[in-house]
This record gives sequence, C-alpha cells and structure tokens, in this order.
Amino acid sequence: MTDSVPAATAPPTSSTVRPSDRFVAYVHQVCASPQARAALRRGLGLPVQQCTYLHRYLVPWLRDHDDPHQGDVRRAHYAVASLIAARPRSARDTAPGPHTPMAWYERPNLGAALGQAVDQGVMKENSAESTLHLMARQSSDAIHPYLPALTRQLLAGGIPVDWAVLLEDLAWFNRSRDRIATRWLESYFRTATRSTDAATSDDSTEETTR
Repeated sequence: MTDSVPAATAPPTSSTVRPSDRFVAYVHQVCASPQARAALRRGLGLPVQQCTYLHRYLVPWLRDHDDPHQGDVRRAHYAVASLIAARPRSARDTAPGPHTPMAWYERPNLGAALGQAVDQGVMKENSAESTLHLMARQSSDAIHPYLPALTRQLLAGGIPVDWAVLLEDLAWFNRSRDRIATRWLESYFRTATRSTDAATSDDSTEETTR
C-alpha cells in the first residue's frame, strides 16, 4: 500500500515569505496523512543517514527548494519535520499562522519559548536555564537529541514553537553558534523574568503606599 504525499498548497507569491515557512507549511500538510506522520516521526533525534523512511517525503522538497548537499541544512530539515510529526495530540490542530510582516529576529526563538515555559510554570527556571547554557556550548549534532523531549514538554504545556525559526537556527548553528546562542539567551531572560519584574513592581508599589 502506498501513501501519496498531499499536494502542497501554493504559497503566497510574496518574496518576503521565507523558505523555512514554506517548508513548515508543507510538513504540516504531509502530516495530515497518519502514515506519513508516522514515517516522519521515526526520524526523531537521528542523523539523516538513519532516516530511511523520511527520504520519500523530504528529498523532493529539498531538491526543489533548498541546498540538499549542505549537511547541517539537511539535518535541520529532517529534524524539524520529525518534531512536527511527533507533536502531542493536543498540539496537532495548530497549523502555521498566516505570514505577518514581523521581522525575523522579532519572532520567538527557542530561548523565548523556554522563557515563556518558565513564566507559565511549565518548566522550572533552573532546568530551562541550564538547558540553554548547555546547548550554547555544543554543536548542533549534540543539540538534536535534546529536542524531541524538550519540544514535547513545551507543546504539552501549551507553549508554541516557531518551527521555521528553529529550522533556520539549527541550519546555521555550527557556523554562527555564538550569535544564535546569544539570541536564545537574551530572548529567554527577556521572557522568563516577566513575572519576577511584575512581582518586584507590585512589592515596590505596596512599600510606597504604606
């Protein structure tokens, strides 16, 4: 029995739509098939060479839309496709949002997602911060095995993941690790400290009114 890849909906013609957003939309569409979703899920945390069942869905897209010969780029695409396919049931109905004019660096990255998880009590502060610092010291090959459990925890707690941003960060991580890691950490601390700042502000107001 064969499982045909659903035809991808034509993306907007605007040149501002990034290839990473088009890829994420394509994977969501492929995952409408339970058989295709199960095949993509088998690549969780694995290098491309061990993702036998993913090739039929991803090789054609990479051939037509990206550089299939750049190892980090390929692995990033395979990893994100697997992570999307492995979303918990509660997150499966969440499709990519419409394209917005928001600048790329204003979109939430992995650090922002972890910060939001801490802010909403989905993750402990020490755990999230140590995870980010550990990732900042490693190569993308070491990061990939962490992502399945980490993203599942985020999604199960209602924390969204911007898959397109994660895709590009993973693709470039080995070449721009310090820049990307710094962006993750800055986004984390801007987001995770919101509750602390609010509590501090409330305490200050209470002291002033006494």
